Amino acid sequence: MSHFKQTVALKDVKCFALHGYYPEEQLIGNHFVIDLTTEFTPTNFEDELSQTVNYEDLNVIILNEMKNTQKLLETVLKNIISKVMELYPFVEKIEVSIKKLNPPMPGQIGHSFVKLTHISPK
Repeated sequence: MSHFKQTVALKDVKCFALHGYYPEEQLIGNHFVIDLTTEFTPTNFEDELSQTVNYEDLNVIILNEMKNTQKLLETVLKNIISKVMELYPFVEKIEVSIKKLNPPMPGQIGHSFVKLTHISPK
């Protein structure tokens, strides 16, 4: 008997947002790049969107959460995961990461990076 794991993901979702710990970061904003990956066991392979994760929904979740200014990127990621779990309770693993491009620090830094992974208990 075959067993499958299915992955539905969005990579390199680009956003401008006002996230940052310091007040000036929340005023000037920054560019961010988000990756979101979901993994689950498909129940069947009917040619129906209701049988999978709709990556359009994932995009809406990301864009909405990026509009909600937070001090910590970890909070943004936790909120994204919570929304995905709420919409798709059958998802077994959610991994979301965010890059803050050219963070405002001395030196030449390409990006800072935070990743959060949620694994549903069996």
